[in-house]
Amino acid sequence: MQIYADNAATTKIAKPVIDAMAACMEEVYGNPSSLHSEGQRAAEVLAGAREITARSLGAEPKEIIFTSGGSEADNQAIRSAALWGKKQGKIHLISTAFEHHAVLHTLEQLEREGFTVTLLPVYEDGIVRAEDVRRALREDTALVSVMFANNEIGTLQPIKEIGAVCREAGVIFHTDAVQAAGHVKIDVREMNIDMLSLSAHKFYGPKGVGALYVRKGIPLFSLIEGGAQERGKRAGTENVPGIVGMAKALSLAAEKLEENGAYEVKLRDALIEGLSGISHARLNGDRERRLPGNVNFCFEGIEGESLLLLLDAKGIEASSGSACTSGSLDPSHVLLAIGLPHEVAHGSLRLTLSPENTMEEVEYMVKEITGVVEYLRGMSPVWEDLEKGARKHVI
Repeated sequence: MQIYADNAATTKIAKPVIDAMAACMEEVYGNPSSLHSEGQRAAEVLAGAREITARSLGAEPKEIIFTSGGSEADNQAIRSAALWGKKQGKIHLISTAFEHHAVLHTLEQLEREGFTVTLLPVYEDGIVRAEDVRRALREDTALVSVMFANNEIGTLQPIKEIGAVCREAGVIFHTDAVQAAGHVKIDVREMNIDMLSLSAHKFYGPKGVGALYVRKGIPLFSLIEGGAQERGKRAGTENVPGIVGMAKALSLAAEKLEENGAYEVKLRDALIEGLSGISHARLNGDRERRLPGNVNFCFEGIEGESLLLLLDAKGIEASSGSACTSGSLDPSHVLLAIGLPHEVAHGSLRLTLSPENTMEEVEYMVKEITGVVEYLRGMSPVWEDLEKGARKHVI
């Protein structure tokens, strides 16, 4: 049996999305900036995709900027808010300790440029508290950036409440919704969101294309210079087929949002229940307030890398954390942020499901993961010390 359970890293592009992109590449080949008929036809297609993208978020088309993906969107949102704040004498930025590195590394660079950054703590349940945001606000705060759903442990944040705190204080609120878009309902107006990032390949669209929502009235600064595309805010000829594919993927996700979500929750909960039967194992993040298809466990006494390799040999494709840091030997900063010690964080496993997974696959995963964990512990001197009492169990 071959099981793909790494949808948080990337999803399989949907067949209708491929068809829409292929038709666009064949029939709409003009440059949207050209004034001739072929160019204007491409511009019309681009406008239609912008309308679909905006509608999926409860936004207006003019509030959508197309990007190369979530990382670029995060960078542009954070840098824009920081630069706008600096013009007003505001140099304080607030985020959390378990953000994606597209956010954290951008904040680190801004610190080197003279900004002050506060990273809020994350609790054991993987949820940020709106009151912590309120307490961290200062007179010179320019931006709050809190992810919609964590990319590793899948916990959903109180975005509406955090947004309300920021709106009341007159502070720009950005959310990295790369893992959430296409999987849970998002309404930027209702949720008090000023800026939002998303990426198509996380919801069965193509890689290399994303979008940034920017509420009307908020200044946006360019990261890429060289042209007047995207109303002068993102130079470079638009990737029309990719954008069309993203819009198609979003519309498909919207059509089956509740149906797919309910199905994934059923699979997720069965997988959590099964893996909870392994001794000295723990689910990371709140059991209920998490993405429909996300399951993240730590198993004491083993290394995540060995676990992944053995599972792959049994046909189970998973990960130990963010695909963007999969080459790192360091334990997940997300797991450390929720209070896990290094030795436990090293033994993590992330399984992220899709509507294409089945209950039969879940049962197979529970059986094989249980066996592999037992096998690895049988070879582990650390586990031997734990079982003999030479070390204390943490889980």
